[in-house]
Amino acid sequence: MPEVEAVCRKLRPVATGRVIEEARILRCAPAEMAPTVRGRRVVGVDRAGKHILIRLAGDVTIHTHLRMSGNLFVIPDHRFASSRARVVLELDGGGGIVLEDARALARMEAGATAEIEASIADLGVEPLGPEFTFERFAAMARGSRQPAKLFLMDQTRVAGLGNIYVAEALFQARVDPRKPMQRLTLRKLRGLHAAIVNTLTHAVQSAVVAYSRPGGFGEAEEFPRAVYGREGAPCVACRRAIRRIAQGGRSTYYCPGCQR
Repeated sequence: MPEVEAVCRKLRPVATGRVIEEARILRCAPAEMAPTVRGRRVVGVDRAGKHILIRLAGDVTIHTHLRMSGNLFVIPDHRFASSRARVVLELDGGGGIVLEDARALARMEAGATAEIEASIADLGVEPLGPEFTFERFAAMARGSRQPAKLFLMDQTRVAGLGNIYVAEALFQARVDPRKPMQRLTLRKLRGLHAAIVNTLTHAVQSAVVAYSRPGGFGEAEEFPRAVYGREGAPCVACRRAIRRIAQGGRSTYYCPGCQR
């Protein structure tokens, strides 16, 4: 989510108010998207979890999910989109909104705003929004037997949390990723709620810095990691070796000394 937020912040001021004169669909989007967006003005750019919503005039929305390797940005001349471009939205004045993805994993679609919003209606609470209160978080946790890591990765509970930031928030809160949520004490839950907000706030700031440089950027590129990707390295707090286990088909990194 932090990287997606950085993309939206970069896209919003340069795309809003521009008219999409043509759409070149190469991959990652259905061909019928072109006539849907052609001739429409961009009126806003929003984010819901990891989803990018480009609002167009006439209650039409372009919905993009960057997945593992996509990027979305504006270039000054749409004729010079790179070979990695999968969709090019040609703008008035010659610029272009480009969906770029070397692995072609990203997805873009367009449709009536009500239909697009209905398709993502099952997203959970926005972790950096005012609705992410401790009371709401605790209520969700009390009814869940899921391990903490899998609970936080469930997009229907908390929207936008990815593997790296979940690992770092759990470490910051000193919570074992394998422990069922309903078994966490009130103190641990408060600590985890605060750690999620703190981790994501700093991650967004780091992502914005990384995205301000020319070229692409990687997930958590500027974000300091205490546990993620550090298997076998000493813990920054207790010096015990960081461990890696598999949970839900993904790698989980944690400190066996700090996270109990």
